[in-house]
Amino acid sequence: MIRRMVKYMALLLALPAQSFATLDGFDVDLIAAARERTSHAVTYDGSYMAIAYPMGDVPSHIGVCTDLIVRSYRSVGIDLQQLVHEDMTENFNSYPKRWGLRRPDHNIDHRRVPNLQTFFERYGKTLKISSKGSDYRAGDLVTWMLPGNLPHIGLVSDVTVSDHGDPLIIHNIGRGPAEEDILFSYPITGHYRFKK
Repeated sequence: MIRRMVKYMALLLALPAQSFATLDGFDVDLIAAARERTSHAVTYDGSYMAIAYPMGDVPSHIGVCTDLIVRSYRSVGIDLQQLVHEDMTENFNSYPKRWGLRRPDHNIDHRRVPNLQTFFERYGKTLKISSKGSDYRAGDLVTWMLPGNLPHIGLVSDVTVSDHGDPLIIHNIGRGPAEEDILFSYPITGHYRFKK
């Protein structure tokens, strides 16, 4: 854990950050919350679990890519579990039917990337998918399709890679929360901005 933090700090010192003058307070707080998640040891586990509602969460030592996003938004006062559940309750037919559900389930719906994509399309801002790193602003959400048809989601960082200028992504792809240069590593399926 200490080695990971030293490596992370060295990376941050070597890379130019986007100007905080171009970010509003919400973006600064959201990015800080997501970055703070990278200091936690989290085992990748997307198992179904019964959790509280609202503000329910799986145990803090486990999680998937969506849990990083949900936890980061909760740190800035937005409960995606409740928002997704309420919208699915009223508009169930607008959401994907990939899991054979017949009604919303507050235990898992917000932990599924396609559901978050649908929610962000309905209530956030859908932005263009581009091959230029400069089109992705700090605080944006990006979704990908990983090999094996596995959807993934991450948050655009305010740190850019000095040799090519692409922003880092704060995400959990299976090795725990991390801030990495992966924006164009997989096919991008969505680009969103969501603020309440």
